[in-house]
Amino acid sequence: MSLVVDVIYLVVALLSSPVWLYRLLRTGKYKTDWKGRFGFLNEIPTTNRPRILLHAVSVGEVNAARLLIAQLNSLPDNPEIVIASTTNTGFARAVQLFSEKHRVVRYPFDFSFSVRRFLKAVNPNFVLLMELEVWPNFTAICTRHNIPIGVINGRLTQRSTRRYRHLGALIRPSFRRLSLVAAQDHMYADRFRELGAENITVTGTMKWDTAQITNSIDGAEKLASDLGIDRKRPLIVAGSTAPGEHELLLQSLPDGAQLLCAPRKPEWFDQAAEVMHQCARRSRGDHGSPTGLFLLDTIGELRAAYSLADIVVIGRSFGHLHGSDMMEPIALGKATVVGPAVADFQQTMDALLAGDGILQVTAGDLASTLRDLLDHPDRRVELGENGRAVIRSNQGATERHVEMISALLQSC
Repeated sequence: MSLVVDVIYLVVALLSSPVWLYRLLRTGKYKTDWKGRFGFLNEIPTTNRPRILLHAVSVGEVNAARLLIAQLNSLPDNPEIVIASTTNTGFARAVQLFSEKHRVVRYPFDFSFSVRRFLKAVNPNFVLLMELEVWPNFTAICTRHNIPIGVINGRLTQRSTRRYRHLGALIRPSFRRLSLVAAQDHMYADRFRELGAENITVTGTMKWDTAQITNSIDGAEKLASDLGIDRKRPLIVAGSTAPGEHELLLQSLPDGAQLLCAPRKPEWFDQAAEVMHQCARRSRGDHGSPTGLFLLDTIGELRAAYSLADIVVIGRSFGHLHGSDMMEPIALGKATVVGPAVADFQQTMDALLAGDGILQVTAGDLASTLRDLLDHPDRRVELGENGRAVIRSNQGATERHVEMISALLQSC
């Protein structure tokens, strides 16, 4: 079966090569750890401690794993945790967060030879996949080597479910191989079950737990000082923005307000800078902007920027994408505004809307909403406090995950 899957991958890669080669060159993503992507890494020496391989595909999943890893470190079994990540930004964030105490490795392509090489070097006792990332060869080879696989903080969007249904017989065995699924809610659990998974528990989402409720962030004032943000003028921070949204934000910016945009992907930085004429770019060390526009074109500083905001706008929600995580600014007590496109975060949105902890508006209403919030500081405070109350009421999933993982450790 692995050979069949390898052939399918090769055919698809060849047929789509004009597209992905162009994207790699255009975005600069060809500058990556190619050896790691094909499973080449130094063998990790074995110890008498159980070894967990935790895979977090990108920045969002890496951030969501922070509290879980901290709690796993305190277990009496003293497990050894190896963190794997796929994307360049996810890998960089994992190194930043975990490399002092844990080995961080690149997750390989799903070719059977890459996976075998990777698993031989890591030699885990069991594997935890954050949210999803269920690949045919990886699950098959783990099963052959008696390595249990679990999905934690599991979620399956409607879009992903449709894609998996089309793959039919190729993907269903991968879901059947899962030893456990800890799903974020009952809807996701039903989707995992539909695709073949069996041992499913609803635990809630760990993202509520990783939302750190605080009023200040270390480094925030230095960020404001470095960029030359006027702390006497209102500041709107738009996080995880996408192309097309920067024009909308400029058109919607109230008179007298400053705007800081943090595009979701590095390949969108230059495009955003062109739209935000005469903006101060963080990566260049610019200080001050004659237009009151600022571009956070760095990784790892968005939370500090959120803490400076009077209002936060969540990007990738006003176009044809599927939203971005709104938890961080709400945990900081910020009045937060999001657009209509939030399919990837629908359960979080439903909870926040029910608790009056966020505002959802159309592109046409964004300008009037921002103006109204700036004119009514009491409403901003109310939104921030309501949002924090929703977060507190939904926390506890990480402890439930730790209990499950501890039981797995006992069986190793």
